[in-house]
Amino acid sequence: MFFRRFSFAGLLLLQVLGGCARPDERPVSSSAPAERREPVTILISIDGFRPDYLKRGVTPHLSALAASGVEAAMRPSFPTKTFPNHWAIVTGQRPDRSGIVANRMEDTARPGETFTMATDDPFWWNGAEPIWVTAEKAGVRTGTLFWPGSNVAWGGTEAAEWPHRISGGTRPGDWAQFNQEISGTQRVNGVLDLLRRPAAIRPRFLTLYFDAVDTAGHAAGPEAAETTQAAAEIDGEIGMLVDGLEAMGQPANLVILSDHGMAQKSSERVVALDKVADPADYRIVESGPYASLAAQPGHEAALETDLLKPHAHMQCWRKSAIPARFHYGAHPRIPPYFCLAETGWMIQPSGPVKPFVGGDHGWDNQAPEMQALFIANGPAFDRGFTPPSGFDNVDIYPLLATLLGIAPRPGDGNSATLAGLVRH
Repeated sequence: MFFRRFSFAGLLLLQVLGGCARPDERPVSSSAPAERREPVTILISIDGFRPDYLKRGVTPHLSALAASGVEAAMRPSFPTKTFPNHWAIVTGQRPDRSGIVANRMEDTARPGETFTMATDDPFWWNGAEPIWVTAEKAGVRTGTLFWPGSNVAWGGTEAAEWPHRISGGTRPGDWAQFNQEISGTQRVNGVLDLLRRPAAIRPRFLTLYFDAVDTAGHAAGPEAAETTQAAAEIDGEIGMLVDGLEAMGQPANLVILSDHGMAQKSSERVVALDKVADPADYRIVESGPYASLAAQPGHEAALETDLLKPHAHMQCWRKSAIPARFHYGAHPRIPPYFCLAETGWMIQPSGPVKPFVGGDHGWDNQAPEMQALFIANGPAFDRGFTPPSGFDNVDIYPLLATLLGIAPRPGDGNSATLAGLVRH
């Protein structure tokens, strides 16, 4: 799921101006040695990129990085949505623990308010500390060219009254507000510009985020030519990044991944909630590959009678009964009732009013279509290492902490899973 568009704020582009010599001046060679740069870590998300997209013959740069590094399919956290998974990756905490449990959610402490992908009030995010905050506290400068939550003053408080000033909190040393109109080329150039800075103010940890593959997958479906073309375009931008790093002599440990995969959807595969239960008995918080609901006061028994019995292409639970393997259902922000559709099926308030096709995600995190990309390439990595099959994305967090030389916060990730990936 892509972000909503919001205004671009404060992307600093460093301009280096060269002097002009007079015609009678001869160039003077410098004997000063070139700067010896220490490796940086760059975490790159290609939203919605399925691992099998590498097999389509349009990703020579990504495929080369995979071949000369380490590649694996990675299991996303549940639910397989954008914000919960991006936050799981950088906090090492699954959605049920981090508090970012969905792309759209509610909190009883904020009646009448709804979290959406445009929300940057720290209240919603303060449940789990992201890696860039931990790094900044440890004296490691960070820079983000988009990542869900990287624009949030983590740990801060937003004033209730306009203009809603934020007090306190920590952001990356350099960050930019997401805007979908900022091209992939501009995003890559932004990262390279940050790395052209003097060493004293140069980030050692950076993030880069691309949404085009996910956008194409939603609009046309994962098998569509448009999605393949988007993968090819992002691959070219990854190539620009690699070339730019090489040109400036900047070694980098690249961790390239996706938040989830993508599956085909169709108006012919829809479960209509109003055919399952009486709409007077419930309120929908979120719908799609899954639906989360709350009973209208006094209607709990009636809703449970209809909702919790067997249904074709969908299973529903009280939140306390969601299967343990999902690691989901304990957080207060998860509504009381949860329904999960069979992969490829959609749960909607009512039947479709017109035909549609496309792609989506949010289904079972063990479904093959939901698996995520993982590539590691750089001087810190042991090319001979083979990650465990289907390792969890929360295991990325301790890997990042190791690369940055900082102590990780307690979380759900297992530091042993990818420990062998880093050279000792």
